[in-house]
Order: sequence, then structure tokens, then C-alpha cells
Amino acid sequence: MENLKDKFTAKEKVRIGLQRSYEHACNNPKFKNLVNKVGMDKEEAMKNTSKLEKILFQLEKCRECKGLFECTSDYEGNVEYPTKIEDKFYFTYTPCRYTKVITDKKNKKKTESQIIANSRMKDIDITDKNRVKVIKWLKNFYDKYDVSKSLKGLYLHGNFGCGKTFLISCLLNELKIKKSVSIEIVYFPEALRTLKDDWDLFADKMFNYQNVDILLIDDIGAEKVTDWGRDEVLGTILQSRMNDKLPTFFTSNLDIKQLEEHLSNNGKDSIKARRIIERIKQLSEDIEMISENKRK
Repeated sequence: MENLKDKFTAKEKVRIGLQRSYEHACNNPKFKNLVNKVGMDKEEAMKNTSKLEKILFQLEKCRECKGLFECTSDYEGNVEYPTKIEDKFYFTYTPCRYTKVITDKKNKKKTESQIIANSRMKDIDITDKNRVKVIKWLKNFYDKYDVSKSLKGLYLHGNFGCGKTFLISCLLNELKIKKSVSIEIVYFPEALRTLKDDWDLFADKMFNYQNVDILLIDDIGAEKVTDWGRDEVLGTILQSRMNDKLPTFFTSNLDIKQLEEHLSNNGKDSIKARRIIERIKQLSEDIEMISENKRK
């Protein structure tokens, strides 16, 4: 009996301690608001007072945070938060506003990549008059293309989001399916990062870029210019494809003169930039397309 009495007393002491902690925490209106917001009753809140206070502290840090580089959470980019499921509370990590933005961008990019990968010429919107010239060019290229022939690709430049990559991808995917053409669509800024980060695959990737039947260098001009990226990577790819007369396509938000300025590093390497531009001109025809931003 004495043992049961002692055990009961210990439980009471724990409860008194929890209640005191809870009542002290309730002096903070933000604590009370959090408890009410998640629908937690007093008994549940008493058992989780210290955890709720920790969450409240982290939420305050999150409100002042300027980016993931400042994150103080135990799980970077996420904050622990109580969730009620079937009358029971679970503490799980919820992504912060910065993590959500990154996730949304990744999902959008993934969706766009899927659209590009599955695009065909039948998917092209032929009602947009601003695209007529480009569509006719693409159709003509498709009709004429033969692996034994030497055809120039296209340097397609224009406003952001007007569908440059999509249109060329429609052509390339059609050629791949109907004429068994090997193609490679390379988002150039990302390609440079990948080549730099993975030296084990550098030679294989460069060989593919140099020798694939048709190459699309997407968004050239959006990359950070370095001597290595411009001269060793881009220059090598273009020189090889020019020597072998392999069709090469480009998309850019910059016209050819603006691209030359970009590649020159504000005039510091004008001769090297001119060399790249001459290769682009040898490999492709220049067309401008100004149309509605399809990404809106």
C-alpha cells in the first residue's frame, strides 16, 4: 500500500509541475493563440507545453528569417508543427515559405520538362501569327532532313516564355520518332554546372554533345560566362559540330549581338566571343520570335 501511495504522489507531483509550466506559458498570448489555433485542449497542451514553446520560438525565428541560409531549425527549411488526426495530435515537420518556393519551382520545372519531352509537331499552336515564320522554317527543316544531308540548325531568339524551346523540341521529338534521329536537348546553364561537378562523366557527355545527330543548346546567354565554359566547353562543342556539319539549334533571350556582348564579358574578351559567334553563324540561321509569354 505504501508503494502505491508513493507512486500516486509522484504522479501528482508531475502533474503539478506540468500545470505550473502550462500556466506560466499561458502568460504569453502567442502561446495561447497557438494552442487555440490547433484546437488543443488543456490536458493535451499541458503534456506538450515545452514542445509547444519550442515550436513557438522557432516560428518567431522563421518570421524574421531572410532565407534558408539563416535557418536555425533542426530540420533545415522546415518547422515542427502539431497536426490533429482523428482526435490525436502528431508533431510533424512542415516546409517553410522558402522551401515551398523551391519545391514549387522544381515541380514547375519538372512539369515543363515533361511537356518538352513529349511535345510533337501536332501540338504546335498554329493560330499565333507571331510564330508563323518559325513554324514554316521547322516544317521545311523536317521535310528536308536526311542524315546524309548538311543542314543548318536555328538560332531562335525572342522574349522570355514565348515558346522557343517548345517549338524546337516539337521538331526534334518528331525527327527522333519518325526518322530515328538521335537528339539532345541541353539547358546550357545547368549543363555547365553538371560538367563541372562530375568530372567522371565529363568526357562521355562532351562526346555526346559533339556527336549527337541534332543538338539543342537551350537558353544560351543565361549562363555565367567563364573562360572554361565559353572556350573549353562551348567552343569545343561548336567547333566539332561545325567540322562534322551536324545541325545545331540554339534558343536565347538575347539576339546575336547581345550574345556576343555577353560572351565577351563586357568587352574583356571580344576576340574569343567573336570566335564563338562565328561558329554559331556557321551552324545556324538566325530568326527572331516575339510572342505572348506562354508561362504566365
